[in-house]
Amino acid sequence: QVQLVESGGGLVQPGGSLRLSCAASKRLSSINYMGWYRQAPGKQRELVAAIASGGSTDYADSMKDRFIIFRDNAKNTVYLEMNNLKPEDTAVYYCKATWLQHAYWGQGTQVTVSS
Repeated sequence: QVQLVESGGGLVQPGGSLRLSCAASKRLSSINYMGWYRQAPGKQRELVAAIASGGSTDYADSMKDRFIIFRDNAKNTVYLEMNNLKPEDTAVYYCKATWLQHAYWGQGTQVTVSS
């Protein structure tokens, strides 16, 4: 199994920035895929950004110019740098890992963008 622990959420004003962290219990090099998803109230969970074990990345179109996903293999941690945040970015953000064809999710971290 893979345990994932997210952190870094909080309240931020529009235009501000936040960095989310997802610490994995296994070496990132052994995990095929790690991604950040989000779910706003009344909406379906959606992909924000993902990074494969080889380093390739993928982003939702509406976020590719503002968000950056990157990892620190030494810390077994994947990060999501979020810039120019908007009220519509308010959601619970979840980390997902795919390991040995199984999907694992973190508990989520709340991001609220409001003045």
